[in-house]
Amino acid sequence: MLKKWISTTVLSLAFLLNALSLTAISQNVFAKDLPDFTELAEKHGAEVVNISVTQVVQGGGNGGVPFPGMPDDENLQEFFKRFGIPGVPGNPGGQGGQEYKSSSLGSGFIISSDGYILTNAHVVSEADEVLVKLSDKREFKAKTIGFDKRTDVALIKIEATNLPKVTIGDPSTLKVGQWVAAIGSPFGLENTMTAGIVSAKGRALPQENFVPFIQTDVAINPGNSGGPLFNLAGEVVGINSQIYSRSGGSVGLSFSIPIDVAIDISNQLKANGKITRGWLGVAIQELTKELADSFGMKNTNGALIAGVEKNGPADKGGLEAGDVITKFDNKPIMSSSDLPRAVGAAKPGKIAAVEILRKGAVKNLSIGIGEMPTDPNEIAAPSKSPIKAEANKIGLTLKELTPQQKKKLNGKNGLLVLDSVGAAAQAGIRRGDVILGLNNSESQSVEQFNKQINGVAVGKTVAVLVLRGESTLYVPIKVTK
Repeated sequence: MLKKWISTTVLSLAFLLNALSLTAISQNVFAKDLPDFTELAEKHGAEVVNISVTQVVQGGGNGGVPFPGMPDDENLQEFFKRFGIPGVPGNPGGQGGQEYKSSSLGSGFIISSDGYILTNAHVVSEADEVLVKLSDKREFKAKTIGFDKRTDVALIKIEATNLPKVTIGDPSTLKVGQWVAAIGSPFGLENTMTAGIVSAKGRALPQENFVPFIQTDVAINPGNSGGPLFNLAGEVVGINSQIYSRSGGSVGLSFSIPIDVAIDISNQLKANGKITRGWLGVAIQELTKELADSFGMKNTNGALIAGVEKNGPADKGGLEAGDVITKFDNKPIMSSSDLPRAVGAAKPGKIAAVEILRKGAVKNLSIGIGEMPTDPNEIAAPSKSPIKAEANKIGLTLKELTPQQKKKLNGKNGLLVLDSVGAAAQAGIRRGDVILGLNNSESQSVEQFNKQINGVAVGKTVAVLVLRGESTLYVPIKVTK
């Protein structure tokens, strides 16, 4: 009986030892399959910088909700705070004329040893002062060379030499499922590394026609904006730009600008101080299965022309509404999002071969590419020089929207704010805003708007409907002269 017990115990111990040995081996094998980011962090952390931005704004409101009778809840206050409307506790932009400094944080990375740094346009576009902090704790004031809001890329410069610079990679070699890592300053926590995989490539986002985004599940949070996305070779393949989130924190949906797109923008900014893009003058829409069937098409490849601007390059080249562009400059157009990128990359003046499908028949056109009109607030460093146009009674210098800008508003009229002073500035309206209406009346033209304002007596308050980004709100402005 004793011998049987000893034998059973020995066998059990042997089985246990064998199991432990197999577990150790399997864990070791599993560990070998996972990437090691330590070398990447050690070698490339110094190439990433922290960016602090300061903006001087007007403040000193009455500390209340701007409209009587509105609920003073937390969400409403946050909405007004983000929008920049006066009279909200803690919100810069109120009346009273007193200046306050508003600060924000971002990231960037060094692309040349003499101090050129890439970041996001939304990090520095509204800045009065940009401060760059290196990993060795040195700090420098940076000059904004220029920025491009259409791609959200900005180039800044610090006066320093012999700086560690990143190695530029090739984003076209990225594969879905490949490991990538980000280094940046989420919530101001400098040189923070997060890692994940490539979730998708060539992702098109609403209102972002010029960037084929790299989607990842890397944890990106406020402060990471403008930081680099590395592959395992330590090469930068993208700039971390956007996240999708209902809460404001990372939920595993992050989007990066491919580095080849960013480098092209930075080269143009460095050489010319502005961005030049090709332009056709068309409105396009996605080709659905139902539309493809109605056009007698076998698939949904191509970009459907929904409208053609009169006397624009497309109109002069023979394009018509209802045409489907299937090739541009010998490159296949698989979806509507492919066309703006292809046209934007073409040099103005170039004659491009365009293949279209019209009423079931394939046609080939030759179209001279125009230069895309630009908004004064969209591209290049912000100018501090005064606007020559005359300000109206409430201090607004306005310009009617171009046809391209109206398309972004689904054809609606609006007036672009070129400059804001006096009562309008004190109320929180600033350069780059779009005026949609006045006292429930749509703003059709600068002449009409100014005529309405001139008819308002001193001391009266007008309600101006303002569009900033994707948010609209009526802003009350008291006429003071």
